[in-house]
This record gives sequence, C-alpha cells and structure tokens, in this order.
Amino acid sequence: MAILFPTGAATEAAVRAAVSELDADVVVTGEIASFLTPRQLRDLLMAGSYEFAVVSGMCTASFASVEEETGVPVLRGPRHAADLPLMVAQLSRVEFSRDVPADDLLRHLRLEDACRKVRSIEKNAGWDLLVRGVRVGGTSRIKVLAELMDAHRRPDLVEDVERAFREGADIVDLGFGFDAEACDVARCFAELEGIDGPLAVDTQDPALIAAALFRADLVLSLQEENIPVIGRAVAESGAAAVVVPRFRSLEENLVAAREVGCEALIADPLLQPVGSGLVRSLAEFRDYGVPLFFGAGNVVELLDADSPGAQALLAGMAQEVGAAVVFTAEHSDKTRGAIAEMRRATEMMVLTRCRPYPKDLGIDLLVLKEKRRRREPPLVYDQVVEAEPMPDELVCDPRGNLRIGIEGDLIVAVHEGVAVRGRCWQDVLSTLIRDDRVSRLDHAAYLGAELFKAELAIRLGRSFEQDGPF
Repeated sequence: MAILFPTGAATEAAVRAAVSELDADVVVTGEIASFLTPRQLRDLLMAGSYEFAVVSGMCTASFASVEEETGVPVLRGPRHAADLPLMVAQLSRVEFSRDVPADDLLRHLRLEDACRKVRSIEKNAGWDLLVRGVRVGGTSRIKVLAELMDAHRRPDLVEDVERAFREGADIVDLGFGFDAEACDVARCFAELEGIDGPLAVDTQDPALIAAALFRADLVLSLQEENIPVIGRAVAESGAAAVVVPRFRSLEENLVAAREVGCEALIADPLLQPVGSGLVRSLAEFRDYGVPLFFGAGNVVELLDADSPGAQALLAGMAQEVGAAVVFTAEHSDKTRGAIAEMRRATEMMVLTRCRPYPKDLGIDLLVLKEKRRRREPPLVYDQVVEAEPMPDELVCDPRGNLRIGIEGDLIVAVHEGVAVRGRCWQDVLSTLIRDDRVSRLDHAAYLGAELFKAELAIRLGRSFEQDGPF
C-alpha cells in the first residue's frame, strides 16, 4: 500500500525528491501545504488505498476525525519540506506522532539516544581513581571541575554549590583568595555538610588546605613549597591532590608528593591562555603515570569570544591529550553557563570515540547558529506595500503602561501593581489580553516584541532592558 503525502505547490518538488524511493503518492492540495483541511484529506484518502498519510508539521487543523472515519493513520511530518528526508530515513524505525511534528520528535529521539549512550559508556567505564565515588581517568568521561571563586565571600554558598552540580559539574571546587583565613575555609566546608558530591579546596596555602581536609575530597594544588608542609596530612586524609609545577618540574613534584604518601594524584601541566603559549603548553600534556588536569577555564575567561564554541574546542583538545579532568568557571558575565556548556562538551567527546569527529551526535553546542539553514519556498503575493516609518507621536493605551523585566528564568510584566509572570512570552501576553490590561493593537504589538526580547535574554543568559537594544 502507498503512503499519501499531501503538499503545496511551493514544496512539491522538494517532497517528490524526498520520497522518490518510496511507494508514495504526492498530491498538491493548494499553494501552501499547511493550509490542508480535514475535508481535503478525507476526500484523498477515500479515493485511494493508503497505509498512512503524512501531513505538514505546520498544519494547525486536527485530523483525528479523518483518521477515525477512514481508518488511515495521519502522521505529522516535519514543519519544513527540507527536513522530510530525515523522516523518510526513519520511517521503518520510528513511530511518528499524530500531534508532534516529525522534526521535533526526531530531535528529541536523537537527544535521548545520545544521552543513553553517554550513560552506558560511563556505567561500563574503567577508572584510575575515585573521588568520592566519581570515576576519574581510565575510559570514563572527562570530568568537569567547576570553580566557585572567593567561596568565603558568597552569601549563599550552599545554593551556589547545588546549582553547579545541577548544571553538570562532577566536582565543585571552592576557591579562596589571599584575604581568606583558615576559619573561613573551615566555615565554608562545614556549611556544605549536607552536600553529597565531591568538593575540592583551591589554594596553595598549607594552613587553608589543612582547614579543609575534614571534608575536601580533592586539593588544588600541591607543589614543591607546600608538599613538605601539608603533603603528609593530605595523604592521611585520603583526599586526592592536583600537582602543579612551579620552580621545580611537574615530574619532580609528583615524586615529592609520592614520597610523603600521596597516591591519588592528578597532574596539571598548566594550560596557558591564547597569546601566552596555549599551543606550546599543549606539548606538556603527556603520560605522567597519573590522570591529567586540563585548565580550560582560564583560556575561556581570557578570550573575548562566545564560550560555547570555545568550550567544545577545548574539550576536544582535552580528549586528544588524554585529560581526565577539565576545569571550568563562571567568573564573569560572559562565561555564565560555562559549567553546563563544558558538561555538554565532554559528553560530545565521549560520543566521538566511535566516529572521526564530533558531528551529528544528537547533542551539540549550537546556540545561535543553525546546523542546517532551511530553504523556504518563496512567498506568493500580488501587491507590494512599502512599510513607512512608525509615527513619532505616541498614543497611550487607555489601560495604562506596563513595566517588563526578568526575574531569574521568569518574564515579568507589571501593570497597576499586578505582576504577570511566565516562562513563555506568548503566555504572558495572552494573560495580559485576557485580563483586559491591553486595549490597543499597536500596544499589543509592542508588548509582544518586548516580551519576546525578554524571553530571548533569559534563554541566552543576557541582560534585558525594556525599550533598549538587545
């Protein structure tokens, strides 16, 4: 039995090309595929013998009654004809939906499959050492260590640490500046008594390291000056330690750490920022007999470029040099979201083990750019009216003005002391209209633009200013 593909004249060629290998009937039902009506589809199905029908994912009509009357399943195809080949390739493997467009369904399935593979690989991976139950090295995934700078000055340290773990950190590193004292370090780690995940102390001051050893699972960092003072205490606490070079080589400091009893060691050859020896420093990442630490966070922080691509590239470098732990941080506004980005990047690298490059994995770090630009059919019209500049004179809405802002991940619109909050701009606007807080079309259009801008600001981690540029 054939498959029916109703389509529009504008997309007929693309649909025919996509289904050329199938037993399929492609029928043009009008200029635009999404304008298909239940009556049209019913007539087509009654006139032939079909296994099922695939309608445009852009169709807004319900075809449940058609399916009930004809007995022929009606599936949602992709929104765009350019994505139809992806659906066709999966027709025998995937149960497509009557309600969800195929491109959404395939994207979700690819994501689920990728995440399932990452979990399976980690579950079956070997490791070189365990840090509070977290596998480090071996064949396990590169672990993300997220630093929280100036931990002793954070008003809500517990929430910050919990958020870092939620965002994807495997280990959370508490950094302490030169103004920190041992009592500050002890207080911070005591506050985190209820946290189950691995915690690291980030300081080279022996007194501060000692104050953290009752809870710290990892010490950053040991070198020739502090190993004689605190190395044995680190070993006796059972904490792992990152060893760095300073005035002596990394190899020498690793030997010194072992001599005082430290066995759970990670070597950090010190990755340099762009312009200060990044490529040259990569040569120092070699086999030291222990897992390797890769300090990607310093590179990203000192680079004025969007972080997702930089994180992906650095995670790829970390994998190629055999690193077991990658360091990242969110010290500035431009690196907000870096923890989640680096976690996604390390998962991408896991999936490249059975392929030559990190492409078409099911997960990605594409944020603003599209993987494939869709080629839309041309618009059809008979007349052109050139848009004129918006009038300078402002006509106020009798219902009054609104103040729009964002609070965390919520869009907020305030009208006469009432705050309407939501995560989707459409929901907020619909509620404002429903509650009779908007009366003019031009005001509604303005609100839609500003609310959508607020939603984009939340999604992209940017600041928002009503009436300001995005």
